Amino acid sequence: MKFPASVLASVFLFVAETTAALSLSSTYRSGGDRMWQALTLLFSLLPCALVQLTLLFVHRDLSRDRPLVLLLHLLQLGPLFRCFEVFCIYFQSSNNEEPYVSITKKRQMPKNGLSEEIEKEVGQAEGKLITHRSAFSRASVIQAFLGSAPQLTLQLYISIMQQDVTVGRSLLMTISLLSIVYGALRCNILAIKIKYDEYEVKVKPLAYVCIFLWRSFEIATRVVVLVLFTSVLKTWVVVIILINFFSFFLYPWILFWCSGSPFPENIEKALSRVGTTIVLCFLTLLYTGINMFCWSAVQLKIDSPDLISKSHNWYQLLVYYMMRFIENAILLLLWYLFKTDIYMYVCAPLLVLQLLVGYCTAILFMLVFYQFFHPCKKLFSSSVSEGFQRWLRCFCWACRRQKPCEPIGKSDLQSSRDRDETPSSSKTSPEPSQFLNAENLCSA
Repeated sequence: MKFPASVLASVFLFVAETTAALSLSSTYRSGGDRMWQALTLLFSLLPCALVQLTLLFVHRDLSRDRPLVLLLHLLQLGPLFRCFEVFCIYFQSSNNEEPYVSITKKRQMPKNGLSEEIEKEVGQAEGKLITHRSAFSRASVIQAFLGSAPQLTLQLYISIMQQDVTVGRSLLMTISLLSIVYGALRCNILAIKIKYDEYEVKVKPLAYVCIFLWRSFEIATRVVVLVLFTSVLKTWVVVIILINFFSFFLYPWILFWCSGSPFPENIEKALSRVGTTIVLCFLTLLYTGINMFCWSAVQLKIDSPDLISKSHNWYQLLVYYMMRFIENAILLLLWYLFKTDIYMYVCAPLLVLQLLVGYCTAILFMLVFYQFFHPCKKLFSSSVSEGFQRWLRCFCWACRRQKPCEPIGKSDLQSSRDRDETPSSSKTSPEPSQFLNAENLCSA
């Protein structure tokens, strides 16, 4: 049985960020900054409440008679109690032999083109630990993108406007960045396990390192670009946020309406149609929050029973990063044109170059992950290197096709000029074979 390290990491980040945010809000209150205090508390307490609801929803405690658990969740102590329960199950499972086990069937990764199906016994304790890990993974994603991401953006904006970075603020920003990166990492792992549910997925340590570097560069550069743009064009940043929000929020619903599928009723049996709609809207909101800062790694598909598209679409990935890079470049250009005196001692061209290179570095680590460290890369129909080679061949073919046509066009123009200069009586009709050769060359 695996050690529940992911549960411990989730609880540590949850407690550390909440404590640092509450401490910093008291500092803002003593300094008279009521607005910064209110926003810091909002981005700290709102995701806390959402995390409590997520844990209750996954464990279905609302339909069971557990008043103590409900009370602890109301007091915002639910993650601590769940963590204590996880370690109690983990340490007791090594001493007790379980009489009842369930058998799960998983397929191994193909070796030499063959894939074997293996059976694994899962006891009750291990099943409970799997449920706890799944719940905490989802809670980490919610904490990261509905709390830590706006919190990091807010504190970095305050630091730039006040031109001062206090110890408490730097601590909160560091923890928030770690929380976002960890949430993005858990989102990647969840996407892999959902898409390849029938396979036994084993993620290697180097894959975790590669994902961590990829997400760190991507999220850090994205947050800095948004904060820089906000510091000089406060009104226009609302337009940028609304365009991003409605684009990602409405996209899954537009696909659902165009598909003509019936409204999904199998999310949870205890939920009514209104409750199902609320859950779907919340999932869409979370999907939007993730894509505002980084690639979500999953595509929300409302007409699917799993609500997740299991097909890997490379074109959506390519379009997302191309559009995001262009957007970041435009925002940095506008910041460079309208920057104020607070950036007097900042080398603006160097900062713009560093941010663009940082985002390209994130894309590089992403390509390295999909090429070398993805646990299910053997199931891909084509790898990253094969796609790049195919694109390079098409580009070279287009260049070769264009080169022979240019000199032929010039020679035809020159010959027509020569014929125009000669008298009409001396003009001779060209041979048909000459036109045939030119047409063959251009068509080739």
